[in-house]
Amino acid sequence: MSSSDIFTSEVIGTMVLVLLGGGVCAAVNLKRSKAFEAGWVAIAFGWGLAVLTGAYIAQPSGAHLNPAVTLALAIKGDTPWSDVPVYMGSELLGAMLGAVLVWVAYYGQFQATLREPDAAELKNANPGPVHGVFFTSPEVRKPLLNLLTEVVATFVLIFAILTQGLSKDVEGHVVGLGQLGALITALVVVGIGLSLGGPTGYAINPVRDLGPRIIHAVLPLPNKGGSDWSYAWIPVVGPLLGAAIAAGLYNVAWG
Repeated sequence: MSSSDIFTSEVIGTMVLVLLGGGVCAAVNLKRSKAFEAGWVAIAFGWGLAVLTGAYIAQPSGAHLNPAVTLALAIKGDTPWSDVPVYMGSELLGAMLGAVLVWVAYYGQFQATLREPDAAELKNANPGPVHGVFFTSPEVRKPLLNLLTEVVATFVLIFAILTQGLSKDVEGHVVGLGQLGALITALVVVGIGLSLGGPTGYAINPVRDLGPRIIHAVLPLPNKGGSDWSYAWIPVVGPLLGAAIAAGLYNVAWG
């Protein structure tokens, strides 16, 4: 597979992933949205369907959409290490573009929310009124615990992805799950959101958090507040650690 094929597939797939995932967060959190206050279940299922859609779009490149997935597949031996920078750079760019599209699609709702009388008072809140649309924030700010939550949640995701390759046919040949794997992965994401998303908002994908955080920092949003850069390393390092642990365990058990 050429670098240009990887780039095109991962940029578009990750862009759609973040557009739909960030979009459900905007729909639930921004005033004047028809889905305002729809709740956590809507967000968990929205992100799962975002993964499903992005994965089908990005099938030509293997639909990584996530540096944690790319790292795990490189450790497992399925992805050449020379392709890792292309995958990760494409995923970051796609996530940034997706965040811009969320802003475009919900421009009126962003303005309605951030021009409310109390918006200026909430400007320095952490999390602020629109932070959740772009990036994750912990409910209880304890860096080590927050990091461990991201490690555990990502471990579940990556181990579920890697073990799909253990599926066998009636004759014992390894066949994997094929296109069904995208659906299984999407449901795993929903499950992680419902079960493990409460403490930190379950980034489980470094670029899903970092890309939109960068866009939040540069967008001309009134009363948007800071981008919480002191926390930004956790949803990047945690998923990568979780992926490395999952891939290492997989190699020990079945490699």
